[in-house]
Amino acid sequence: MTAGLSVPDWTGVGASLSLVAIAAAIAYRQQLHLTRELLIASARAGVQLVAVGAILLILFRHTGLPGALGWVVLMIVIAGQVAGRRGAGLPHARRSATIGVAFGACLTLGALIVLGIISTQARVVVPVGGMIVSSAMQATGIALRRLVEDARRARDAVEARLALGLSARQAFLPHQRSALRTALIPAIDATKVVGLISLPGAMTGLILAGVDPLTAIRYQIVVMYMLLAATTLAALAATRVAERTLFDDAQRLIRLPD
Repeated sequence: MTAGLSVPDWTGVGASLSLVAIAAAIAYRQQLHLTRELLIASARAGVQLVAVGAILLILFRHTGLPGALGWVVLMIVIAGQVAGRRGAGLPHARRSATIGVAFGACLTLGALIVLGIISTQARVVVPVGGMIVSSAMQATGIALRRLVEDARRARDAVEARLALGLSARQAFLPHQRSALRTALIPAIDATKVVGLISLPGAMTGLILAGVDPLTAIRYQIVVMYMLLAATTLAALAATRVAERTLFDDAQRLIRLPD
């Protein structure tokens, strides 16, 4: 598939560090105070990718589908921890985020496998699962962040609805919907302009690997649809679980720390 394709060797990878040097020099020159973080991020990305590449090599050759699904579960756990930080201040934010990511990722990936849309080979399940988990994580993080902000800012409005006799769910429903809309906007906008101002990673990767563009487009359409589903399901589940933690047993809105 890659015959005739120029793939960077390790010398080329080393040479690409010059691009990082340019970015670091600009950051230093402009006194952005980001030079150290930029260098650390670059080094960390390189080490992480090499380590993951070695693990995936073993996984693809020896473990098959069970190993791939185990890797996806690990990604879900890590994504839940990362997204949970966006909901800092919210009780059990990481648990809510992990449940949301797991719900969106498992349903979406499961549907793709059960319906025979993607192969069950590990080299297919892992990258597709990674895209799904990543999108679910971003949507979950945004939704939880917005939920926390609304719980603090709109406390008086929620309490007024509770005083009128609405249940906790009804009183907070407008803010849950607002958090969901905010979380889904990036995925919807990305879907609207796909192909016009952006060539997504899956499609670009397949074309670089020598796959016919029409075949790559089919795959990309599936990817965009699955990402929409994953972000929607993950954000919905996370906000639903998180919303329950905002109220005590007497249906009173708890006060979140600043």
